[in-house]
Amino acid sequence: MNRIGAMAIGGLMIAAATRAQQPVAHRWAIVLHGGAGVIERATMSAEGEKAYRASMAKATEAGAQVLDKGGSSLDAVEAAIRTLEDDPLFNAGRGADFAADGRNELDAAIMDGSSMKAGAVGDVTRTRHPISLARAVMEKSPHVFLVGQGADEFSAYAGLEQVDPSYFFTERRWQALIKELKKEGMPLPLRPAGAPPPPPTSQIEPVQIEPADAHKYGTVGVVALDRAGNLAAGTSTGGTNAKRWGRVGDSPIIGAGTYASNQSCAVSATGTGEYFIRLTVARTVCALVEYKGMKLQEAADQIIHKELTGMHGDGGVIAIAPNGEMAWSFNTPGMYRARQAEGGKVEIGIYNDEP
Repeated sequence: MNRIGAMAIGGLMIAAATRAQQPVAHRWAIVLHGGAGVIERATMSAEGEKAYRASMAKATEAGAQVLDKGGSSLDAVEAAIRTLEDDPLFNAGRGADFAADGRNELDAAIMDGSSMKAGAVGDVTRTRHPISLARAVMEKSPHVFLVGQGADEFSAYAGLEQVDPSYFFTERRWQALIKELKKEGMPLPLRPAGAPPPPPTSQIEPVQIEPADAHKYGTVGVVALDRAGNLAAGTSTGGTNAKRWGRVGDSPIIGAGTYASNQSCAVSATGTGEYFIRLTVARTVCALVEYKGMKLQEAADQIIHKELTGMHGDGGVIAIAPNGEMAWSFNTPGMYRARQAEGGKVEIGIYNDEP
């Protein structure tokens, strides 16, 4: 081979090696949920449906903007969930359900699929954005899970925005608590200090814009894939209406309600937390993808429609894979949900007869 031919071949090899070293560009994608439950067309008002679709679109946009500017999946997950935590329509942050003692006790978790690092908090009462506190636990502490007073103290230490507990008060959730406690014959707590004065008796039953049980399994969650190919998942919740004894569900439990790994998928769940904990739903969906080679949708359906349904549990999941495949699966009449891939339009669903 002459010198010119050798140089040509050498140049091709160098070019190939250079291309191999360059990171593969991924198309970003994001999936959200706003909780699952008895959500049916016949009992959902037109006003309520419009409001929920608009809120899901707004939160999706918040996360999509981060990704479209080259931001990380973690940043996108946090941005979208913060938007949902500020929206009183959802059972997270400002729209949280009340515990039986009249307090809002908030839970959240976040996980980075590239490093397998995670952070979670439970029974938080003073942090405006519990998802940001979960991330602070992951990035600014040696721990994974903080609860109660300690979590609130760490929140202040980490410099996160603090609010009076009355910030989370909404009349709609308060009346739902009073109704449930009366139904169960339990004592009624005093109206929280700092809450607005009660409405006139004639307005004590606010206009329903959604079915009464729409947020029976209420949480919010987001999974995302960024252009670097990294996955992340996050979940935030106000728990269940009239919960007692410091009950914590699956949302902040890594592997149950929240999980992310670049080797398989990212998942956020919503449903009857006790079942999701027993089945380690989020991790198991990813395990089916990683170890059994299942497609993401197939894995999600296997866990929700066979395993969860077989145990008489209710709820659903959203998920995303490293190749950009997006999925959701639920066995309830509805689940507030949305998704968008780079270059595509936002898809929003509420009822189980929608794609």
